[in-house]
Amino acid sequence: MNRLVLYGYWRSSATWRVRIALNLKGLDAEHVAVHLSATDGDQLSAEHAALNPMRQVPALVLPGEPRRIVTQSVAILELLEELHPETPLLPKDPFLRARVRELVEIVNSGIQPHQNITPTTRIDALSPGAGRASARHFNQVGLTAFDALVAETAGRYCVGDTVTLADLFLVPQLYGARRWGINVAAEWPRLQAIDEACRLLDAFDRARPELQADAPPPEPT
Repeated sequence: MNRLVLYGYWRSSATWRVRIALNLKGLDAEHVAVHLSATDGDQLSAEHAALNPMRQVPALVLPGEPRRIVTQSVAILELLEELHPETPLLPKDPFLRARVRELVEIVNSGIQPHQNITPTTRIDALSPGAGRASARHFNQVGLTAFDALVAETAGRYCVGDTVTLADLFLVPQLYGARRWGINVAAEWPRLQAIDEACRLLDAFDRARPELQADAPPPEPT
């Protein structure tokens, strides 16, 4: 195998982050769809568990032998940054590098785990509708904190006028917040503006969920 292989799901925010990074760095990858479902998803299969013992996406298989697999989006993105530093997604300044990682973790640790299909399904089983309310709550809290930090560093993007990993985490997360019924433009106009700036870039545009091969066809209007 002489190319990267990315296992993911069209609407997975974690997979989306990696797609953007691959595009920004000009890296060719084969994309393998993993259908996610709490009851009968592909991620529950023994085959996928061999790729990712957490039974999640994404998983990135590196070219060459022996077969090497990296899971978890932060680990994948850090690896791509080290292997392909020519298009950096982390600033040179140590403080700003730390700030980018801080913003990444607000999304990765503080928001996303609470809106994933497994916890929301389990919460809904205990109290119908509570899963959605919980996801909205953690989006509100996390994105408000994200916005407060970005207020100190924002230019065109989250940290200055150059795209960083923080932007790769923000754009998919705002998509998720909208799915939970949050008015992003009203709540966080600064983040909305950054989102719009990112979406003008080809690397972000091509990574959109609805453009992926496993996305369902649009509903007729």
